Amino acid sequence: MMLLKLPQIRPAFAILLLVLSIAGCARFTPNYEEPTVGLKTFRLIPTPGIVPTFEIGLHIINPNRDPLNIQGLYYTVSIEGHKVLAGVANELPRIEGYGEGDITIEATVDLLSGAKLIRSLIIQPTTAFQYTFNAKLDMGTFLPTMNIVETGQLTANNL
Repeated sequence: MMLLKLPQIRPAFAILLLVLSIAGCARFTPNYEEPTVGLKTFRLIPTPGIVPTFEIGLHIINPNRDPLNIQGLYYTVSIEGHKVLAGVANELPRIEGYGEGDITIEATVDLLSGAKLIRSLIIQPTTAFQYTFNAKLDMGTFLPTMNIVETGQLTANNL
């Protein structure tokens, strides 16, 4: 009778496999609800230089029992189709379970993209500007990233 010789599984590998299996199951918890993220503010703030700076405020609602430890945020803002702001943030607040909180970012305009926007506004003047805010929120290793897209209109009155 011929016996197959199976390779020995090392204890460290077995423990690692067990931890990854448990972590993988935690990611797909049926009771997990995606947090709500909304654009709270998007306004021009006064600065001493010539380069405009915007304040971007996000409001996050956590409908889950476990806190959200937000690891990072990557964002872009386009005005009239020109990507004029881009940035990252990594020192973000913890949002407690069944809680809510705000994130405020200050973003400075990219001069080259801003110049393209100004050029297009000289060619076709307008008093209202369409914007698109895109963000990717990293909720940590065991939770999916969230993509946020908000669109709106800026006018001289709400700048």
